[in-house]
This record gives sequence, C-alpha cells and structure tokens, in this order.
Amino acid sequence: MSSMSKSSALFKKREVKYCVVICASEVSSWIMTTLKRKLLSKTNVSETVKKRLQRQDGGHRDRHRDRDQGKEQDPTCSQYFVSKADNVARLRFDFFNQPCVDLAKGLLGKVLVRRHSDGTELRGRVVETEAYLGGEDKASHSAGGKRTERNAAMFMKPGTIYVYPIYGIYLCMNISSQGEGAAVLLRSLEPLQGQDVMRRLRASKRKEGAKTLKDRELCNGPSKLCQALDVQRCFDRRDLASDADVWLETDTEWVTPGARDVVSAPRIGIESRGEWATKPLRFYLRGHRCVSVVDKVAESNQ
Repeated sequence: MSSMSKSSALFKKREVKYCVVICASEVSSWIMTTLKRKLLSKTNVSETVKKRLQRQDGGHRDRHRDRDQGKEQDPTCSQYFVSKADNVARLRFDFFNQPCVDLAKGLLGKVLVRRHSDGTELRGRVVETEAYLGGEDKASHSAGGKRTERNAAMFMKPGTIYVYPIYGIYLCMNISSQGEGAAVLLRSLEPLQGQDVMRRLRASKRKEGAKTLKDRELCNGPSKLCQALDVQRCFDRRDLASDADVWLETDTEWVTPGARDVVSAPRIGIESRGEWATKPLRFYLRGHRCVSVVDKVAESNQ
C-alpha cells in the first residue's frame, strides 16, 4: 500500500471515530431532553426550577447553535437550581462576620427562609433576638470558654447554625458571630409566607382540640418559630451562608429600623445568672405585634 493510500485509510478511520463521538453526543442530548420532560410532568418541582427546565428544553440544536454563535454559559450555575442572579438577596459570610451585639441588631428585619423538599418555602421576618457573648457571659452555653459536643457550633465560623434542645422536646435556633463562643438566638418572627403550613406544623405539636393559632402566634417564641418553620436538630452546625434548606435574606422593600425603633431589654429566662440577667442584650422592634415579651420599663427609658 502506498503512503498516500495509508494516509487516506487513516483519515477515514479518524472520520468514523469523530462521527461516532458526534452521534453519541446527539443521542445523549436527546435522552437528557426526554428525561427533563418526564421530570416536569411527574414531579412537584418549584416554579423557578420548572421555568428553567422549560427554557432549556429547546434540545441539542439550540445548544449547538449557541455554541456556534460563541455564547458561553456560566459553568458555576447548575440548570437544576436557582442561579446566583436569582438569590442576590441572600445574606453571606460578610454579614454574619460581625460582633455578637451588632449581629443581633442587624438581624432585625431580615427574612428567615425554610425550603422543604417539595419546593415549598416558608418565610418569616426576624423581629426579636438575644445576644449571647460567650466567655464572660454567664448566661451563655459557652460561658468561661466551655466547649462541648452540644455547643460546638458556637465556636465555628460566623453564620453557623446552632440548634439545641430544651426540656427534651423543643428546639432553639442560634447563629454564630464574631467572638469566641458567641451566638445570637432567634427569638421571634413575623410570618410572611406559608402561614397555613406553619399552622399545621405547630398543630402537630399541640394538644388535640387546641384553638387555632393566629398568625402573630405562630412564631412568637424561639421554640415556636422552630416548630413553625420545621427547623430540625440536624440543622446544627450547618452554614447559613450556603445551606440549601434554610437561609436568611434581605427584604429590599423593608425600611431598616432606626435606633428609636429597636428596644434593648434584659434577656428572657436567665434570672439565675446574676448581673448578666439584667444586661440589655435582647433586641426587638418597638410596637411589633409578633414580639414575644414586651418590656414596658425598657421602652419607657429609651
């Protein structure tokens, strides 16, 4: 066989291999398109995800056309999840990375979001918090620098969720801040979205025949808000800045409260902690109907 014939044969083999690769790619694209259509028809995905899948259901021809036209897709965004642009309001590490008292005040007005596996999202605005400074704070779980398996999240990076049980049956949700062993307790929320679901979740923990809860009663306490939003013990040590099930957002339509709008008062339920029981480390929005305990004395002095 001449050198030219050998070259021609080699070229044909390469051409066949290239065609096989292209065909495999075409078949793969067709399979993925079919699977996405079935996913839309048989599962209860969120509207955001559904729209994204529908927009991308143009098939392999559209993707090849975009490639030929030199369009680039963002490699950091999955087609099955909300893109970065869709969640610009989410609070990130920079927000949580501040002193405990500042974080406790800064959380007022922010929105806690809980997303369930079926795509349902529950939302509540933070209206009351408590700061626990760690170290010298006798009311803190980390007083004196004490570290245990239970309070490990308090020593983790700012924005880490600390969930702990009380009375053996209830839960409380905290967020770590700057400072060794410091964290902020979420004490009360104003329900914004999913009140019917919250009401059912609360009812499952109450006695049969108990009166129907009003909206303002759904989340007006640390354990109540955990029940209403289905905050679970397994959320402990998760990162609020990146978790897929629970996070905090800024409400762009909310007017940031001024100094006169925030009441500083003693924390609740720590009467046995000496001088620390009277320190004004609880913060709430003045006049808000969802605050768990109103301190008229503190309000009159501010």
